[in-house]
Order: sequence, then C-alpha cells, then structure tokens
Amino acid sequence: MSAAAEVMFNNELTTSDVSITDSAAVKLAELLKEAGSDLQGVRIYVSGGGCGGMQYGMTFSEDASQYDAVLTGKGFDLYIDTVAISFIRGIEIDYVENKTGANFVFNNVFASTGGSGACGACGAQTGPGGGGCG
Repeated sequence: MSAAAEVMFNNELTTSDVSITDSAAVKLAELLKEAGSDLQGVRIYVSGGGCGGMQYGMTFSEDASQYDAVLTGKGFDLYIDTVAISFIRGIEIDYVENKTGANFVFNNVFASTGGSGACGACGAQTGPGGGGCG
C-alpha cells in the first residue's frame, strides 16, 4: 500500500457483532442518563490476556474516537475500539438482577476469545453460561 493510500475503518457495529439484551439496554440508557449530559455513550474495553484470559469492562465515555466502532441503542451509544472488537465479536451483554445484587454479564466469551475471561470491574469469571460484571 502506498503512503498516499487511506485505510478505511468500518465504524458501524451490528447486533451480530455485539448483542445487548433488552434488560441491559434499558439499564445502560438509565445509567447514562443519570451520569450526566457530557457523556454520550458506554465504552466496552478488553485488557489482559495470558494465563488469566481477557478481562472485559465497561465505562462511560464523552464521545467516540475515530478508531471506535459504534452501536446505537435506545438512549445510549456503545463504543468499542478497533483492537477490542476482535476480542468481543459475537458476545451478548445482559443485565441480571438476583438476590445477591445486579450485574452486567458478558455471555459467549469463550466463543469470541477461544478461552476464559474475567470482567475487569469485579474479576468475576465470564463464559458461555454467563458470569458477573458489575
């Protein structure tokens, strides 16, 4: 590729890349609204690797960068950078409330990473049957 050639990045996510359950979508929109008007979306990030597997987390974000893929939901935007998307493609984000508390759950992590993973927010294991992230 010549120095003048421009690399194009597809910045659009689809529900086949990342699916969000109805309960997670409602909670994300609610949390973003409560957090304040400067925030535009929720960023999904991936860190780690090695023996412990990948760690998954979420944080608020003021806006998307030029290297983010964006999924627009009802009341929120979801941002995932170009590196992280390759590790999370195919996951489902759910929000689960039970007797011990409420958590965002990353399902199908094994399918997307080929190994185990943990949520960066709490260290809970994630995987095909779910796991906690809160």
